[in-house]
Amino acid sequence: MSRKTAIIKQNLILQDREFSCRTLGVGVDQRSILRKSPRVTKALTREFVNKRVSGGGRPFPELNDMKACHFVLAIFATVLCLCQGYTLRSSVSWVVSSNDVVEDADLSEEVAPALLVDGAALWKQAYPSSSVLGDSVESPGELVKPEDENVAQLSSRLFSYRLEKVKKSAGSSPPPHQETARTARYIAHYSDWGHLSTISTQDKIKGVPFGNIFSVSDGPLDNSTGVIYFYVTPMDNSVSDLKSNPYASLTFSEAEGEFCRQMVYDPEDPRCARLTLTGKMVEVAPEELAFAKEAMFSRHPVMAKWPVGHKWFFMKLELIQVWLQDWIGGTSLIPLEDYFKATPF
Repeated sequence: MSRKTAIIKQNLILQDREFSCRTLGVGVDQRSILRKSPRVTKALTREFVNKRVSGGGRPFPELNDMKACHFVLAIFATVLCLCQGYTLRSSVSWVVSSNDVVEDADLSEEVAPALLVDGAALWKQAYPSSSVLGDSVESPGELVKPEDENVAQLSSRLFSYRLEKVKKSAGSSPPPHQETARTARYIAHYSDWGHLSTISTQDKIKGVPFGNIFSVSDGPLDNSTGVIYFYVTPMDNSVSDLKSNPYASLTFSEAEGEFCRQMVYDPEDPRCARLTLTGKMVEVAPEELAFAKEAMFSRHPVMAKWPVGHKWFFMKLELIQVWLQDWIGGTSLIPLEDYFKATPF
Protein backbone atom coordinates (compact mmCIF):
# COMPACT_ATOMS: atom_id res chain seq x y z
CA MET A 1 0.00 0.00 0.00
CA SER A 2 1.40 3.41 -0.93
CA ARG A 3 1.85 6.27 1.51
CA LYS A 4 -0.94 8.32 -0.09
CA THR A 5 -3.40 5.46 0.18
CA ALA A 6 -2.51 4.87 3.85
CA ILE A 7 -3.05 8.56 4.71
CA ILE A 8 -6.45 8.60 2.98
CA LYS A 9 -7.52 5.44 4.80
CA GLN A 10 -6.46 6.90 8.18
CA ASN A 11 -8.43 10.11 7.50
CA LEU A 12 -11.54 8.06 6.70
CA ILE A 13 -11.24 6.25 10.05
CA LEU A 14 -10.86 9.50 11.97
CA GLN A 15 -13.87 11.01 10.19
CA ASP A 16 -15.99 7.99 11.14
CA ARG A 17 -15.07 8.38 14.79
CA GLU A 18 -15.63 12.16 14.70
CA PHE A 19 -19.06 11.61 13.20
CA SER A 20 -19.93 9.08 15.91
CA CYS A 21 -18.85 11.50 18.62
CA ARG A 22 -20.99 14.32 17.23
CA THR A 23 -24.10 12.21 16.81
CA LEU A 24 -23.79 10.76 20.33
CA GLY A 25 -23.43 14.19 21.87
CA VAL A 26 -19.98 13.55 23.22
CA GLY A 27 -18.15 16.66 24.40
CA VAL A 28 -15.06 18.04 22.79
CA ASP A 29 -12.93 17.14 25.77
CA GLN A 30 -13.98 13.48 25.54
CA ARG A 31 -13.57 13.11 21.80
CA SER A 32 -9.79 12.78 21.91
CA ILE A 33 -10.24 9.73 24.15
CA LEU A 34 -12.87 8.15 21.92
CA ARG A 35 -10.80 8.72 18.79
CA LYS A 36 -8.16 6.45 20.24
CA SER A 37 -10.70 3.85 21.37
CA PRO A 38 -12.62 2.48 18.39
CA ARG A 39 -14.32 -0.20 20.51
CA VAL A 40 -15.92 2.39 22.83
CA THR A 41 -17.01 4.50 19.90
CA LYS A 42 -18.63 1.57 18.10
CA ALA A 43 -20.39 0.36 21.27
CA LEU A 44 -21.82 3.80 22.04
CA THR A 45 -22.90 4.26 18.44
CA ARG A 46 -24.68 0.88 18.39
CA GLU A 47 -26.49 1.62 21.67
CA PHE A 48 -27.60 5.07 20.61
CA VAL A 49 -28.90 3.86 17.24
CA ASN A 50 -30.89 1.04 18.87
CA LYS A 51 -32.54 3.50 21.22
CA ARG A 52 -33.36 5.86 18.39
CA VAL A 53 -34.93 3.14 16.26
CA SER A 54 -36.82 1.44 19.11
CA GLY A 55 -38.24 4.80 20.20
CA GLY A 56 -39.76 5.38 16.79
CA GLY A 57 -37.17 7.90 15.85
CA ARG A 58 -35.67 8.06 12.44
CA PRO A 59 -32.05 6.96 12.09
CA PHE A 60 -29.70 9.76 11.28
CA PRO A 61 -30.43 11.27 7.84
CA GLU A 62 -26.96 12.84 7.80
CA LEU A 63 -25.57 9.29 7.71
CA ASN A 64 -26.53 8.93 4.01
CA ASP A 65 -24.58 12.06 3.12
CA MET A 66 -21.59 10.76 4.99
CA LYS A 67 -21.74 7.41 3.18
CA ALA A 68 -21.82 9.14 -0.17
CA CYS A 69 -18.78 11.19 0.77
CA HIS A 70 -16.90 8.09 1.90
CA PHE A 71 -17.82 6.25 -1.30
CA VAL A 72 -16.26 9.03 -3.41
CA LEU A 73 -13.11 8.97 -1.29
CA ALA A 74 -12.89 5.18 -1.64
CA ILE A 75 -13.10 5.45 -5.43
CA PHE A 76 -10.36 8.07 -5.40
CA ALA A 77 -8.11 5.84 -3.30
CA THR A 78 -8.65 2.92 -5.70
CA VAL A 79 -7.70 5.09 -8.67
CA LEU A 80 -4.46 6.09 -6.93
CA CYS A 81 -3.58 2.44 -6.45
CA LEU A 82 -4.24 1.60 -10.09
CA CYS A 83 -2.10 4.50 -11.29
CA GLN A 84 0.96 2.61 -10.13
CA GLY A 85 0.34 -0.30 -12.53
CA TYR A 86 1.74 -1.00 -15.99
CA THR A 87 0.30 -1.28 -19.47
CA LEU A 88 1.02 -4.11 -21.92
CA ARG A 89 1.79 -3.40 -25.55
CA SER A 90 2.44 -5.60 -28.55
CA SER A 91 6.15 -6.22 -28.71
CA VAL A 92 8.75 -8.03 -30.73
CA SER A 93 12.30 -9.23 -30.09
CA TRP A 94 15.07 -9.33 -32.60
CA VAL A 95 18.42 -11.05 -32.63
CA VAL A 96 21.49 -9.01 -31.83
CA SER A 97 23.49 -8.69 -35.03
CA SER A 98 27.18 -7.91 -34.92
CA ASN A 99 28.54 -5.00 -36.93
CA ASP A 100 31.87 -6.71 -37.29
CA VAL A 101 32.24 -9.91 -39.26
CA VAL A 102 34.19 -12.56 -37.36
CA GLU A 103 36.30 -14.11 -40.04
CA ASP A 104 38.78 -16.18 -38.04
CA ALA A 105 36.40 -17.47 -35.39
CA ASP A 106 36.85 -20.96 -34.00
CA LEU A 107 33.48 -22.61 -34.56
CA SER A 108 34.44 -26.18 -33.87
CA GLU A 109 32.06 -28.64 -32.27
CA GLU A 110 33.47 -27.69 -28.85
CA VAL A 111 32.61 -24.00 -29.27
CA ALA A 112 29.19 -24.23 -30.96
CA PRO A 113 27.32 -25.87 -28.03
CA ALA A 114 28.52 -23.11 -25.69
CA LEU A 115 26.94 -20.52 -27.96
CA LEU A 116 23.61 -22.29 -27.73
CA VAL A 117 23.67 -22.38 -23.93
CA ASP A 118 23.96 -18.62 -23.48
CA GLY A 119 20.76 -17.92 -25.38
CA ALA A 120 19.69 -15.03 -23.16
CA ALA A 121 22.57 -12.89 -24.40
CA LEU A 122 21.46 -13.23 -28.01
CA TRP A 123 18.27 -11.20 -27.68
CA LYS A 124 17.48 -7.58 -27.01
CA GLN A 125 14.71 -6.44 -24.71
CA ALA A 126 11.28 -6.42 -26.32
CA TYR A 127 9.98 -3.14 -27.73
CA PRO A 128 6.77 -2.16 -29.53
CA SER A 129 6.83 -3.40 -33.11
CA SER A 130 7.10 -0.99 -36.01
CA SER A 131 3.81 -2.32 -37.37
CA VAL A 132 2.06 -0.89 -34.29
CA LEU A 133 4.00 2.34 -33.80
CA GLY A 134 4.76 3.05 -37.44
CA ASP A 135 7.58 2.31 -39.84
CA SER A 136 9.56 5.33 -38.68
CA VAL A 137 10.29 3.78 -35.29
CA GLU A 138 13.94 2.88 -34.99
CA SER A 139 15.29 -0.10 -33.08
CA PRO A 140 16.64 1.03 -29.71
CA GLY A 141 20.17 0.38 -28.60
CA GLU A 142 21.17 -2.81 -26.89
CA LEU A 143 20.09 -2.90 -23.23
CA VAL A 144 21.14 -6.41 -22.26
CA LYS A 145 24.87 -6.50 -22.76
CA PRO A 146 26.38 -9.99 -22.81
CA GLU A 147 29.19 -10.79 -20.43
CA ASP A 148 31.45 -11.88 -23.28
CA GLU A 149 31.42 -9.70 -26.39
CA ASN A 150 33.06 -12.44 -28.46
CA VAL A 151 30.25 -14.87 -27.65
CA ALA A 152 27.64 -12.38 -28.86
CA GLN A 153 29.55 -11.77 -32.09
CA LEU A 154 30.07 -15.46 -32.77
CA SER A 155 26.43 -16.24 -31.95
CA SER A 156 25.16 -13.59 -34.34
CA ARG A 157 27.48 -14.76 -37.10
CA LEU A 158 26.63 -18.42 -36.62
CA PHE A 159 22.88 -18.42 -36.23
CA SER A 160 21.62 -15.39 -38.18
CA TYR A 161 21.64 -14.33 -41.81
CA ARG A 162 23.52 -11.29 -43.05
CA LEU A 163 20.35 -9.80 -44.46
CA GLU A 164 22.13 -6.93 -46.18
CA LYS A 165 23.77 -9.51 -48.45
CA VAL A 166 20.58 -11.45 -49.18
CA LYS A 167 18.35 -9.04 -51.04
CA LYS A 168 15.76 -10.35 -53.43
CA SER A 169 14.47 -8.28 -56.25
CA ALA A 170 11.28 -6.74 -54.95
CA GLY A 171 10.10 -6.04 -58.49
CA SER A 172 10.45 -9.63 -59.74
CA SER A 173 7.15 -11.34 -60.48
CA PRO A 174 6.32 -14.80 -61.83
CA PRO A 175 6.32 -15.19 -65.62
CA PRO A 176 3.04 -15.88 -67.46
CA HIS A 177 1.92 -19.48 -66.87
CA GLN A 178 2.12 -20.21 -70.60
CA GLU A 179 5.92 -19.80 -70.45
CA THR A 180 6.53 -23.09 -68.70
CA ALA A 181 10.30 -23.27 -69.13
CA ARG A 182 10.78 -19.76 -67.83
CA THR A 183 8.41 -20.45 -64.93
CA ALA A 184 10.44 -23.51 -63.98
CA ARG A 185 13.68 -21.52 -64.03
CA TYR A 186 12.02 -18.73 -62.03
CA ILE A 187 10.95 -21.12 -59.25
CA ALA A 188 14.30 -22.93 -59.22
CA HIS A 189 16.23 -19.67 -58.96
CA TYR A 190 14.18 -17.79 -56.37
CA SER A 191 13.61 -20.75 -54.04
CA ASP A 192 15.97 -20.86 -51.08
CA TRP A 193 15.02 -24.36 -49.99
CA GLY A 194 13.30 -27.46 -51.29
CA HIS A 195 12.05 -30.92 -50.34
CA LEU A 196 14.42 -33.73 -51.39
CA SER A 197 13.04 -37.27 -51.67
CA THR A 198 15.39 -40.24 -51.54
CA ILE A 199 15.05 -44.02 -51.20
CA SER A 200 15.67 -44.69 -47.54
CA THR A 201 18.35 -46.95 -46.12
CA GLN A 202 17.04 -46.66 -42.56
CA ASP A 203 16.24 -50.05 -41.00
CA LYS A 204 12.52 -49.55 -40.39
CA ILE A 205 11.78 -47.88 -43.74
CA LYS A 206 14.42 -49.39 -46.00
CA GLY A 207 13.42 -49.05 -49.66
CA VAL A 208 10.66 -46.53 -48.84
CA PRO A 209 10.73 -42.89 -50.00
CA PHE A 210 12.08 -40.50 -47.38
CA GLY A 211 11.75 -36.72 -47.55
CA ASN A 212 13.99 -34.03 -46.11
CA ILE A 213 14.41 -30.25 -46.34
CA PHE A 214 17.57 -28.76 -47.86
CA SER A 215 18.79 -25.24 -48.48
CA VAL A 216 19.65 -24.86 -52.16
CA SER A 217 20.89 -22.41 -54.77
CA ASP A 218 21.28 -22.38 -58.54
CA GLY A 219 23.68 -19.45 -58.35
CA PRO A 220 23.93 -15.92 -56.92
CA LEU A 221 20.84 -13.77 -57.22
CA ASP A 222 22.18 -12.09 -60.35
CA ASN A 223 23.41 -15.30 -62.01
CA SER A 224 21.00 -18.20 -62.49
CA THR A 225 22.32 -21.46 -63.94
CA GLY A 226 19.39 -23.83 -63.45
CA VAL A 227 21.77 -26.33 -61.78
CA ILE A 228 20.81 -26.91 -58.14
CA TYR A 229 23.65 -26.95 -55.61
CA PHE A 230 23.63 -28.37 -52.07
CA TYR A 231 25.87 -28.08 -49.02
CA VAL A 232 25.52 -31.34 -47.08
CA THR A 233 27.09 -33.51 -44.39
CA PRO A 234 27.59 -37.29 -44.36
CA MET A 235 25.77 -37.32 -41.00
CA ASP A 236 22.48 -36.56 -42.77
CA ASN A 237 20.17 -39.54 -43.37
CA SER A 238 19.40 -38.34 -46.88
CA VAL A 239 23.09 -38.24 -47.77
CA SER A 240 23.43 -41.79 -46.47
CA ASP A 241 20.55 -42.76 -48.76
CA LEU A 242 22.28 -41.15 -51.74
CA LYS A 243 25.38 -43.28 -51.20
CA SER A 244 23.21 -46.34 -51.79
CA ASN A 245 20.97 -44.86 -54.49
CA PRO A 246 22.04 -41.45 -55.89
CA TYR A 247 18.75 -40.72 -57.65
CA ALA A 248 16.40 -38.23 -56.01
CA SER A 249 13.60 -35.76 -56.64
CA LEU A 250 13.65 -32.15 -55.44
CA THR A 251 10.31 -30.31 -55.10
CA PHE A 252 9.72 -26.56 -54.90
CA SER A 253 6.51 -24.64 -54.29
CA GLU A 254 5.70 -21.10 -55.33
CA ALA A 255 4.02 -20.82 -51.92
CA GLU A 256 7.49 -20.11 -50.50
CA GLY A 257 7.30 -16.61 -51.93
CA GLU A 258 4.69 -13.88 -51.70
CA PHE A 259 2.79 -14.50 -54.95
CA CYS A 260 0.41 -17.22 -53.72
CA ARG A 261 -0.33 -15.33 -50.50
CA GLN A 262 -1.08 -12.17 -52.41
CA MET A 263 -3.38 -14.04 -54.79
CA VAL A 264 -4.90 -16.04 -51.89
CA TYR A 265 -3.94 -19.34 -53.57
CA ASP A 266 -3.73 -22.43 -51.43
CA PRO A 267 -0.38 -24.25 -51.85
CA GLU A 268 -2.26 -27.13 -53.47
CA ASP A 269 -4.04 -24.82 -55.91
CA PRO A 270 -2.68 -25.59 -59.43
CA ARG A 271 -2.24 -21.87 -60.02
CA CYS A 272 0.28 -21.83 -57.14
CA ALA A 273 3.02 -23.45 -59.20
CA ARG A 274 5.05 -26.43 -58.02
CA LEU A 275 8.20 -27.79 -59.64
CA THR A 276 9.84 -31.20 -59.25
CA LEU A 277 13.36 -31.77 -60.56
CA THR A 278 14.45 -35.40 -60.78
CA GLY A 279 17.99 -36.53 -61.39
CA LYS A 280 21.21 -37.91 -59.99
CA MET A 281 22.94 -36.36 -57.01
CA VAL A 282 26.70 -36.10 -57.53
CA GLU A 283 29.57 -34.45 -55.67
CA VAL A 284 30.75 -31.20 -57.21
CA ALA A 285 34.00 -31.53 -59.15
CA PRO A 286 37.07 -29.56 -57.96
CA GLU A 287 36.98 -27.18 -60.94
CA GLU A 288 33.37 -26.26 -60.07
CA LEU A 289 33.84 -25.86 -56.32
CA ALA A 290 34.49 -22.10 -56.41
CA PHE A 291 31.20 -21.39 -58.15
CA ALA A 292 29.27 -23.85 -55.93
CA LYS A 293 30.67 -22.12 -52.86
CA GLU A 294 29.72 -18.69 -54.19
CA ALA A 295 26.24 -19.93 -55.12
CA MET A 296 25.50 -21.38 -51.68
CA PHE A 297 27.26 -18.91 -49.39
CA SER A 298 25.92 -15.82 -51.18
CA ARG A 299 22.37 -17.04 -50.60
CA HIS A 300 22.98 -18.72 -47.23
CA PRO A 301 25.86 -16.82 -45.55
CA VAL A 302 25.46 -18.63 -42.24
CA MET A 303 26.70 -21.84 -43.86
CA ALA A 304 30.24 -20.45 -44.08
CA LYS A 305 30.58 -20.75 -40.30
CA TRP A 306 28.98 -24.13 -39.71
CA PRO A 307 31.17 -26.51 -37.60
CA VAL A 308 33.89 -28.03 -39.76
CA GLY A 309 33.72 -31.25 -37.77
CA HIS A 310 30.60 -32.25 -39.71
CA LYS A 311 32.69 -32.60 -42.88
CA TRP A 312 30.45 -30.52 -45.12
CA PHE A 313 30.80 -30.84 -48.88
CA PHE A 314 29.04 -29.64 -52.04
CA MET A 315 26.70 -31.67 -54.23
CA LYS A 316 24.56 -30.87 -57.27
CA LEU A 317 21.58 -32.42 -59.05
CA GLU A 318 22.21 -33.65 -62.61
CA LEU A 319 18.76 -33.35 -64.14
CA ILE A 320 16.86 -36.14 -65.89
CA GLN A 321 13.35 -34.68 -65.82
CA VAL A 322 11.70 -31.31 -65.17
CA TRP A 323 8.05 -31.58 -64.05
CA LEU A 324 5.89 -28.48 -63.62
CA GLN A 325 2.30 -27.64 -62.73
CA ASP A 326 1.52 -23.95 -62.88
CA TRP A 327 -2.09 -23.83 -64.11
CA ILE A 328 -5.37 -25.70 -64.18
CA GLY A 329 -5.68 -28.46 -66.72
CA GLY A 330 -2.60 -30.65 -66.45
CA THR A 331 1.15 -30.72 -65.96
CA SER A 332 4.14 -30.04 -68.17
CA LEU A 333 7.28 -32.08 -68.82
CA ILE A 334 9.79 -29.49 -69.93
CA PRO A 335 12.64 -30.61 -72.22
CA LEU A 336 16.01 -30.08 -70.59
CA GLU A 337 17.20 -28.01 -73.55
CA ASP A 338 14.29 -25.59 -73.14
CA TYR A 339 14.82 -25.47 -69.40
CA PHE A 340 18.47 -24.44 -69.65
CA LYS A 341 17.82 -21.96 -72.47
CA ALA A 342 15.16 -20.10 -70.46
CA THR A 343 15.95 -17.30 -68.03
CA PRO A 344 14.17 -16.40 -64.76
CA PHE A 345 14.82 -12.66 -65.16
